[in-house]
Amino acid sequence: MLYDELSKANIEALKAHDKSSRAVLSVVLSRVKMQKIELEASGKELTDNDVVKVITKALKELDEEKAGYERVNNQEEVNSISNQQQVLQKYLPKMLSEDEIRAEINKFEDKSIPSVMKHFKANYEGKVDMGLVNKVARSI
Repeated sequence: MLYDELSKANIEALKAHDKSSRAVLSVVLSRVKMQKIELEASGKELTDNDVVKVITKALKELDEEKAGYERVNNQEEVNSISNQQQVLQKYLPKMLSEDEIRAEINKFEDKSIPSVMKHFKANYEGKVDMGLVNKVARSI
């Protein structure tokens, strides 16, 4: 399970005295634990898709933080955040490319935006950028 991989990576970062990796992994792990508690309270189990959502959200937050440091020309922090992003991206599944999305949409009889979005949300959650799906669906 992805959660276990993150935990092992966090321990390895601790042993290697890699403060940057440890910081980002600790934040993600604590958010995943919170998500797990919320899911268990409603009688559900934590899945890899839930962990991927947490990682994706953390990456978006790091992008925003990085942009702020770029505006003030703090290159040291920009490099640190870039390293943290690389650490997290190793745990994301391979995302579908624009061509793969287009090929999948072309298989549909009903190519309306709502049916396309519903299909991708149900079958490819965490493996596709829904904004890209929307863009491709509108161009077809």
